[in-house]
Amino acid sequence: MNLADIGTGFHILAKPIGPRCNLDCDYCFYTEKEELFPKTDSSKMSDPVLEAYIRNYIQSQSIPEIQFVWQGGEPTLLGIDFFKRVIHFQRKYAGGKAIINAIQTNGTLIDEAWCQFIKANNILMGISIDGPEVINDFYRKDLKGQPSAKRVINAIALFNQYEIQYNALVCVSHASAGKGLEIYHFLKKIGVKYIQFTPIVERTASTDEAQMGLKHATPAHANQAHINHQMASFSVLKGEYGDFLIDIFDDWVRNDVGDIFIMNFEWALESWLGLPSTVCIFSKTCGKALAIEHNGDLFACDHYVYPEYRLGNVLEDSLKTIIESPIQVAFGMAKANSLPNQCQSCEVKFACNGECPRHRFDITIGGEYGLNYLCSDYKKYFTHIHPYMKVMVKLIQNNLPVSKVMEVFKGPIVVIKQ
Repeated sequence: MNLADIGTGFHILAKPIGPRCNLDCDYCFYTEKEELFPKTDSSKMSDPVLEAYIRNYIQSQSIPEIQFVWQGGEPTLLGIDFFKRVIHFQRKYAGGKAIINAIQTNGTLIDEAWCQFIKANNILMGISIDGPEVINDFYRKDLKGQPSAKRVINAIALFNQYEIQYNALVCVSHASAGKGLEIYHFLKKIGVKYIQFTPIVERTASTDEAQMGLKHATPAHANQAHINHQMASFSVLKGEYGDFLIDIFDDWVRNDVGDIFIMNFEWALESWLGLPSTVCIFSKTCGKALAIEHNGDLFACDHYVYPEYRLGNVLEDSLKTIIESPIQVAFGMAKANSLPNQCQSCEVKFACNGECPRHRFDITIGGEYGLNYLCSDYKKYFTHIHPYMKVMVKLIQNNLPVSKVMEVFKGPIVVIKQ
């Protein structure tokens, strides 16, 4: 389960409380977006905007299942009553379509009342945790500078107790480097079954960006050959992320296939099966995963919530019209069109596709701008897992459980063709 890109059709990440959060994580790229809204703004999605969004989103898609994802900031700051209104409007406009809700939370406000509501309404949950306390709390503190890990671990225990479906979103920062196995074993110990590892790749703000009140650099444009390349201190360094994934993969493929589900490895398997990627970062093109802010403004992507990427407002525009607009189509196609020549001939292009455009600010060996910062990491990681992915594909093709790949370490797998 990946809360960042679930479902078919087009997808929207809703920010019902905007950038507001009760944590002050050092690496968070979103909370600073408060600087882009009026100081008098409450950052709370009003009922008129909420109803318009839900109606518009459902009616703009022809698929039978509509999936809503609520992020932030921290959406649970809005309280349970807000989400009761969400469900009320969804039922009003469902029109026979199935509705699924997912909430991405930092977990610090989760209690029994929340769990009862979540369970009763079959809400999927994503919860952020970076590992054991010493690792998690290195960058993830609250507004008073207090650690958050104990509250998050308690929330996970409640999720397990109430048998709530959830996945753990684990940010891989410089503090995580070399600690992949420690983090992975900890997550298993506290009962986590679904995991997603996300690299922290942030540059420091330029002088102009700092004057806007930003700490992080805005996304690089394809023609910016001379931009600020100063990486933030918390960013994972080149070489660290690839080794992090490989360390965990080698442990998982020996012991946990079919029991622990790691989204990063499942995305890779999709590519080896020749299937279109279900996650935007590894798709050939993008542009079908927008963000809606609390005031109804639509933006090209969750990572591109800046004035120049504003597409319209849900109170005034059809979401279908916005997603099909020339400007958004061009935004999505730019991912493929701007891929450097070095990537075009790369043997792992089928699995990587240059990853997320916001990370493409490096220079190729030929001096071409637009190489992904984590290029060498992904190449090393995808090359490493290649033999195992080939075995998994063969197992699937022969209607055998993928978990049999673990037998590679006990002896050769014999697959009899049907």
